[in-house]
Amino acid sequence: MHTIRNVTVLGTGVLGSQIAFQTAFHGYAVTAYDISDEVLDAARERFAGLADVYAHEQVTGGIEGGAPAALASLSYSADLAAAVADADLVIEAVPECLELKREVYTALADAAPERTIFATNSSTLLPSDLKDFTGRPDRFLALHYANHVWRQNTAEVMGTADTDPEVVQAVVEFATGTGMVPIELKKEKAGYVLNSLLVPLLNAASELLIGGYADPETVDKTWRIGTGAPLGPFQIFDIIGLRTPYEIAASASDPGSQAFAAYLKEHYIDQGKLGIATGEGFYRY
Repeated sequence: MHTIRNVTVLGTGVLGSQIAFQTAFHGYAVTAYDISDEVLDAARERFAGLADVYAHEQVTGGIEGGAPAALASLSYSADLAAAVADADLVIEAVPECLELKREVYTALADAAPERTIFATNSSTLLPSDLKDFTGRPDRFLALHYANHVWRQNTAEVMGTADTDPEVVQAVVEFATGTGMVPIELKKEKAGYVLNSLLVPLLNAASELLIGGYADPETVDKTWRIGTGAPLGPFQIFDIIGLRTPYEIAASASDPGSQAFAAYLKEHYIDQGKLGIATGEGFYRY
């Protein structure tokens, strides 16, 4: 059985930083990797903000000393080889771009120990799209987190036909050990369980907006009243962060997605309005 104690998270954006902090909060040794010291300086501020959130929301189940102890335990590196030298598990949370992820795994395959398990947090790409670039398809799978991991604490585990069942089990146990609820898929499915349910809602909302049928506030109000849901789709977009839906829409070939990408770029991305993380997206925070 594979023992996971040392974890490296590649990427310190909104979700990468949450994954790293949640893992450290539950007592694992965590190294946060990103491409430069300047990016890591911004990550330190993000981690400090997460420590405050965990303390404010009284998140339980973590190590002695709680969020401050987790914050102090984190390691940082802009050197990929050094970051993964002792890793039992590497969780990749780089931007949702197939070519970029393939480049990352090509470099990672040479840098990481042979025993290391690789997991992608990709929300739209199948692990099969990446496995041939990992150098270890038997020790590679998807491990997908929902935003706000300390509350929306699902961890979807999805292997390929090549993934060793013992690796799947080890990652399921790791997810449980970090306070997550593991959701194990029986085979590959684009969007896993969560996004297979969520993405059609978000796409329908974007079509209503781009088609000029309704504004975001009307769409969200209708969804909340009609279903009893606490949030509407454009509020969910802001939580996700608008860069991710922009990248997904921009990479799609259909005219509707391209129009939504152009709309997001003009009205939000180019103005630095990326959602809750920047204080403004479809709504102000």
